[in-house]
Amino acid sequence: MNIIDKIPLATQPKINKAHLVERLGKVLPNSSLLHKREELKPFECDGMTAYRKVPLVTALPETEEQVIDILKICSAEGVPVVFRGAGTGLSGGAIPCETGVLLGLSKLNKILEIDQNARFARVQPGVRNIAISEATSKHGLYYAPDPSSQIACSIGGNVAENSGGVHCLKYGLTVHNILKVRFITIDGEVLELGSDGLDSAGYDLMALITGSEGLLGVITEITVKLVPSPQIAKIALVAFDSVQNAGDAVNNIISAGIVPAGLEMMDKKATAAVEEFVKAGYPLDAEAILLCESDGTVEEVENEMLSIKEIVKKAGATEIRVAQNDAERTKFWMGRKSAFPAVGRVLPDYLCMDGTIPRKKLAFVLQKISDFSNEFNLQCANVFHAGDGNLHPLIMFDASDDDQLHRAEKFGAAILELCVEVGGSITGEHGVGIEKINQMCVQFGTEELKMFHAIKKAFDHNGLLNPGKAIPTLQRCAEFGAMHVHRGQEKFPDIPRF
Repeated sequence: MNIIDKIPLATQPKINKAHLVERLGKVLPNSSLLHKREELKPFECDGMTAYRKVPLVTALPETEEQVIDILKICSAEGVPVVFRGAGTGLSGGAIPCETGVLLGLSKLNKILEIDQNARFARVQPGVRNIAISEATSKHGLYYAPDPSSQIACSIGGNVAENSGGVHCLKYGLTVHNILKVRFITIDGEVLELGSDGLDSAGYDLMALITGSEGLLGVITEITVKLVPSPQIAKIALVAFDSVQNAGDAVNNIISAGIVPAGLEMMDKKATAAVEEFVKAGYPLDAEAILLCESDGTVEEVENEMLSIKEIVKKAGATEIRVAQNDAERTKFWMGRKSAFPAVGRVLPDYLCMDGTIPRKKLAFVLQKISDFSNEFNLQCANVFHAGDGNLHPLIMFDASDDDQLHRAEKFGAAILELCVEVGGSITGEHGVGIEKINQMCVQFGTEELKMFHAIKKAFDHNGLLNPGKAIPTLQRCAEFGAMHVHRGQEKFPDIPRF
């Protein structure tokens, strides 16, 4: 039995599908209401393809008014609702309920306003991440958060998961780059959080909805911050003969007060997969590589790159290669952003973990991941946002083999629990979804989980929005038996305490 079989994704065992389709058909055209099995299959999973559930109905509204009407109907009928952006999420957050409505927001894809003077754009949730920068580039502006899936992922999904990207070290996550969010509660009430200014009165509920994984409301409009395009950006590819030296280099760069635009690390297994796929020019003999980018004025970038070169040399860099032009810079980044599909070519499936750790524990954690790889007899490639300690171990397996899937789940759980014990978190940007719901019992205590449930109930009294995701019940934690491993008995006694 795998993770998804243990989660009650459906809260209503019996729903009259014909009646529901009839009611929804009064607010949606036929082309926007899918209820035949062959129409529903494309919506059975998100980017986490190991787990699948076919929804009862898929609704594809084109206006906010239709979203409101759909939610009112579902609330009245007691029908669960899971909303979905582009389906690129990696934690199973958009996997539907078999007895519920999958609410797809891909048709709400308009850029409603661009204010180049105030530096913001007001967009609908189905707008692709990169489309914002494409539309604002003529004004010398762009939207900074850039997940690896930015050519496909939607801004609504970015808000729901609080996505990051390779430039989040300097420019922050989604929560740091939005001004306002408009969303609809399960009862059809419209709420608008934030303001066009830098601050707003009252509790910071916009930060609460950001990263809420569809548990509190359905996002219909986002106002994002825009930043000026830098005069110049330069990237250095730095090779090391050990992961320890690469980790030391990362720590030394940050300790020197330098905040690069991007600071990414890949291990040897990841670079081998990427080089075969993209031909990015990565050195295949290196145990680890860093991609370190500086942006700003010409003078700022030159000075920063000189400092970075000195630091990585002292840390034991075996090669330093600065991109000579924009084409080479793009190729370096394309390699990093293609790491996930590149690894997907090695074996049919992979689980992409998303833990965050203190940078000083990097070498230790990577060694433990290598040990886990041997223990569970599964390959693992490591790609991560080194500057902020956000790891993305890619556990490779074949989902057609139930034993491999089971071992992959245990491998992933071991990584996440290790992240907690070294002082980190089970997620940095991918969310909890269903993938990490057991490890929420490790990360948080009873009173904290009670508070999470109280907040959920305040917005969604009957628990109809994305049920069974992100926040475990206390009963589940008791059954899992892993509450507070980091506060009680140490699971990893060999962790260096410094």
